[in-house]
Amino acid sequence: MLIKHFVPNLRRIMSTKKVSVPKVKLNNGTEMPVLGLGTWLSKEGEGVTALKTAIDAGYRHIDTAYFYQNEKEVGQAVREKIADGVVERGDMFITTKLWNTFHQPEYVEQAFQRSLENLNLEYIDLYLMHTPMSYRFKGWSADDLMPYDADGKLELTEVDYLDTWKAMEKLLKTGKVRAIGVSNFNSEQIARLLAECEIKPVTNQVECSPGLNQRKLTAFCKEHDITITAYSPLGRPNYYEKDPANVPKPALDDPRVAQIGAKYGKTPGQVILRYLVDLGTIPIPKSANEERIRQNIDIFDFQLTDDEIAVMDTFHTGKRSVPFSLCVTSKHFPFNIEF
Repeated sequence: MLIKHFVPNLRRIMSTKKVSVPKVKLNNGTEMPVLGLGTWLSKEGEGVTALKTAIDAGYRHIDTAYFYQNEKEVGQAVREKIADGVVERGDMFITTKLWNTFHQPEYVEQAFQRSLENLNLEYIDLYLMHTPMSYRFKGWSADDLMPYDADGKLELTEVDYLDTWKAMEKLLKTGKVRAIGVSNFNSEQIARLLAECEIKPVTNQVECSPGLNQRKLTAFCKEHDITITAYSPLGRPNYYEKDPANVPKPALDDPRVAQIGAKYGKTPGQVILRYLVDLGTIPIPKSANEERIRQNIDIFDFQLTDDEIAVMDTFHTGKRSVPFSLCVTSKHFPFNIEF
């Protein structure tokens, strides 16, 4: 009842409200907004519209990837908002990622250049290694990104992510990228990378939600001045419905989260995102819905109490909604240890 009471007023306020997002300084001195917009499955016209809505609402951090096949839409939306005078290029923080088929060092620069051309921006703010695992390179088309053999099995290779990282380090010397990082790495892989690298990653982007709160990995990375970027921060209700035994139950529909939200005049989704920010992560919720886009960024006018954070902690199960189950035989599969 309480949520029904405040949501109509929230809609009216959020239709015009623009939010300023705080920033965190990364280990190379670059500043990154502590909340961004994820774009997985945002494509074509829908993606451009959602991105422009997000920029109008105050989002300055946009996360995409070569694998998402929507870098062109991201670049188009940013360029149009620059042309409209809403933002300048320096206001925006754009992240994209090196896909698993391009881990061989000789492919890294070309893969990066393709992303830069897709975005059609002067530079990329952050370039991530999408996972520590590598797939067989077949080509550059969208059809080649998931290389299956004749039996329908994903073709993995054993390219060492250290070699891939060294090729990524060279990209910084071009001036076309401002920072580099990793994604889906565990603590042991981060430690191995730190022991060998010249340039440490600025962030590790991982699945992180109340059901998988990544407290231990966050603490480990913080010791090494590496941030945690949280993808799928609101959970994946459709995945849970299909596989409730193995996928964390989203906290969105839990009455305890609704009760916390009612106290602050916030939705359950806003409570969850505030929780993840309070834990020291950088959530990147994905949405193409204008109202939810505006809601998701409006989380910086309240803060959860220690007791409320303790309630949110009870949702942690350690289960994953993105288990990379096709890659369990990879030498570099990251999820065989706790964090």
